[in-house]
Amino acid sequence: MVGFSDITVFHGKLNRLGVPTLHASMPFYFANKTPEAKQSLVDALTGKPLRYELPSHPLNRQGVMEGEIVGGNLSVLYGMMGSDSFPEEDGKILFIEEVDEYIYHIDRMMHCLKRAGKLDRLKGLIVGGLTQIKDNSHPFGMTAEEVIAEAVKDYDYPVCFCFPAGHFDDNRALILGRKVKVCIETSISKLFSISFE
Repeated sequence: MVGFSDITVFHGKLNRLGVPTLHASMPFYFANKTPEAKQSLVDALTGKPLRYELPSHPLNRQGVMEGEIVGGNLSVLYGMMGSDSFPEEDGKILFIEEVDEYIYHIDRMMHCLKRAGKLDRLKGLIVGGLTQIKDNSHPFGMTAEEVIAEAVKDYDYPVCFCFPAGHFDDNRALILGRKVKVCIETSISKLFSISFE
């Protein structure tokens, strides 16, 4: 199963059943994808190692996280709350991305996940693309990234922002339901790396 956005529902259900899936580009979008995005999909499908080294983000929280990665589109995850399709999050690394939402909606969804305990026992959080995010005529006063950082400030697990996966041309493949190791360094190398077993 390969896809992103609404396909988060299938990712969640299959991952709960122990079946890994690929959060990656679909054929309809191939013409616009970067060479790196397309190569990452080929590598994932042919069993080649996936390893990314990327620039850091000022809101990253350094550390090492290891475990299965689950998740997908934040709005879809929010809509799956309370169902048996919501991915098992305990001891996992949660990945989220979003497109075409208002900042206050992201705030609402993140706090819903928090109040439901879905952020309590994570190994870490990976935030992908936050694309075409909108503000109101009266500004919310925070960026979408700041809203997410605020929602997880009470936890001590590592967090990384701006991973290249989501609704844009450089949509790199992530293997959901598969163990991953993420090393986040905020002060020295200015890089974070991610590799799948």
